[in-house]
Amino acid sequence: MNTKEYISSGILELYVAGSLSEKENEEVYAAIIANPELLTEVISIESAIVKLTAAAKKDIPYSFNAIKSQLDIETSKVIPISKPKTNWAQYSGWAAAILIGSMLVWSVTQNNNLKEQIATEKEQLEEQIDKASNSLAEAEKLITVFRDKDIISVPLAGQAVSPNSYAKVYWDKKTNAIYLDAKGLPEPPKGKVYQVWSLKLSPLTPTSLGTIDTFTADNNKIFTINNANESEAFGITLEPEGGSESPTLEQLYTLGAVAATP
Repeated sequence: MNTKEYISSGILELYVAGSLSEKENEEVYAAIIANPELLTEVISIESAIVKLTAAAKKDIPYSFNAIKSQLDIETSKVIPISKPKTNWAQYSGWAAAILIGSMLVWSVTQNNNLKEQIATEKEQLEEQIDKASNSLAEAEKLITVFRDKDIISVPLAGQAVSPNSYAKVYWDKKTNAIYLDAKGLPEPPKGKVYQVWSLKLSPLTPTSLGTIDTFTADNNKIFTINNANESEAFGITLEPEGGSESPTLEQLYTLGAVAATP
């Protein structure tokens, strides 16, 4: 059906009142999102209900002077009148209007809360899917890198300060990058960070490749680091936050030499 037929069908009023089934509610919601005219109509219906309820709750300004002024009654003239009868039908109508209006306002409020909840849950789900997709893409990329026959694998063994520590460097010379698997390192103490070094052995010349500032937050403990050096070895030291200009050898956690190519 077209937009006018949809509006005249009365389904939007039932939607606002919360009288539709869950499936019908979802279908109408989808139609409203897709059609601005339907959204405008729903807003108009909700506004009319709120105004109706507010009007029904107002006190009716009856007073003897107001009635006398409208009927032009002379105060000196006594007119016999019969005992007024209570207009129960009128009062019942007002009561019904207030009751129905209140129920509709409650339904509108619940419906709006449901819309907000659905929107929030949808946003959270999309965020989770996006994170999962990014994690999967990153994992697939790492698997490809680790299986590349041209990647140089350099195991880093624990040193005197932490004999049980270990790490591994995967060096891709084509892209001047290393992939550091630091899962074997303990959590650094507060105020300290791990710093990665590229080493030339003759003479011993260290070059900083930067600090691992996200070590604690990263669950996988795999870090991508730029390395354009002709590295002969790699080492990892524990340094103060911000890093050091030269490695603190007393805090050398892991060290490993690049195997000579035949």
